Amino acid sequence: MLEPLARPLHLVLVSPQIPPNTGNVARLCAVTGCRLILVEPLGFSIDDRQLKRAGLDYWDKVFLRLYPTYEAYVEAYPEARRWLFSARAEQSLYEARFEEGDHLVFGSEVTGLLPEVMEGGTGRALAIPMLEGTRSMNLSTAVGVGTYEALRQVRFTGAGGQAGPSAS
Repeated sequence: MLEPLARPLHLVLVSPQIPPNTGNVARLCAVTGCRLILVEPLGFSIDDRQLKRAGLDYWDKVFLRLYPTYEAYVEAYPEARRWLFSARAEQSLYEARFEEGDHLVFGSEVTGLLPEVMEGGTGRALAIPMLEGTRSMNLSTAVGVGTYEALRQVRFTGAGGQAGPSAS
């Protein structure tokens, strides 16, 4: 079973537009102990029926913060290590070295992370490898891939990038 981290990962959705995607990410947060941060504007109401349905009965287990702008979010966490996920980034998430407390930042389903976020100096850009000629993957799928890679590294990789004890 997964043990909670002393300093949980933060999953940050900047201007998400599709309620079921955000609901799925909330459910992911509930089962992994990650914190959920939503940055407005949202393409739906927090009370949206589809959002609640996708999160099932996990909403009471989700640590949720809502910020009116990306700048307000950055001001609230000035020292955070941020990983900015973008299909256009050059560095693969498998080259990153995640740590407890990291913030994994994902953009809107429609626009991804805007250039001012990508070029604003608030984090390092990462991509999830995909086949050439494909544009992007579903937001909640991308968040799941990024989250479990970060958890794998934090929970099962020791100092120097060496794998921890194997389960034989």
